[in-house]
Amino acid sequence: MITKATWLHLRLPFSLLLMPVFCFAVGVAQSGDWYRFVLVFFTLHALVYPASNAYNSYYDKDEDSIGGLRNPPPVSKELLYTAWVLDIVAVFLGLLVSLWFALGVLIYGLVSKAYSHERIRLKKYPITSWLVIGVFQGAFVFWMVYQALLGASWESLMENKIVYAALLSTWMLWGSYPMTQVYQHQEDARRGDKTLSRMLGIRGTFFFAIIIFGGAAGGFFLYFWEFYSFWMAVFYELAMLPIVLYFLFWFYRVWQDKSQANFDSAMQLNIISAVCMNGFFIVFGIWVALNA
Repeated sequence: MITKATWLHLRLPFSLLLMPVFCFAVGVAQSGDWYRFVLVFFTLHALVYPASNAYNSYYDKDEDSIGGLRNPPPVSKELLYTAWVLDIVAVFLGLLVSLWFALGVLIYGLVSKAYSHERIRLKKYPITSWLVIGVFQGAFVFWMVYQALLGASWESLMENKIVYAALLSTWMLWGSYPMTQVYQHQEDARRGDKTLSRMLGIRGTFFFAIIIFGGAAGGFFLYFWEFYSFWMAVFYELAMLPIVLYFLFWFYRVWQDKSQANFDSAMQLNIISAVCMNGFFIVFGIWVALNA
């Protein structure tokens, strides 16, 4: 049995905050293959993402709050070994879906290790880490899920509708990623990591997120209007409204007092975003299935 500290560093509930990309891909794919659906979901959210969290925690050795953990406990070698075991199990489980999915799981795991490992540590390069996280947690995962559910060919993955959706997934992550760093400036500075949020500053991070999220909102509106319906596009914008309102309220508080860029507010934004996005994509998937 692994220790409580290791369980906490897996941050299983936090992994569920990455569900929107999965739900989006499922809604677009419309495969109806429940065997693959369950395997892909479990592999990503119970193995791959927790392994990445654990590996990141081991090399960061955070003392202050991190995503999903207010007071992270000290790390041990057990955490590193657990991360490797989860990654290995994920690859073998991925083979039950397809060779391509297993290869995607392997590549994602290697990239997440390059992000955290002390000898490479992409995390300390603000632009590179931002680009890598957005591409791999966004477009790469979208393509992985879509291909796994349908056994789609390379030509299918390059269709306009699928490429557009994958790019929107990345755009969405590019907006949210700096917001996960906005309360960690002191901790990142202690380790010498020049994150994008540290480079932009606290207020600059909020302005940056507004620009990126604004572009993503416009992109999603056009996507749903072009490939589905105008009213689905409108529904998307309405579903995102609670996120926008909370974000602006939080930005107002931060503008008055920078100490308000804290763990609690960031986690509230993450939870609201996950609930709204997952809720929308689930309804979207059901709507597409009913109108197929």
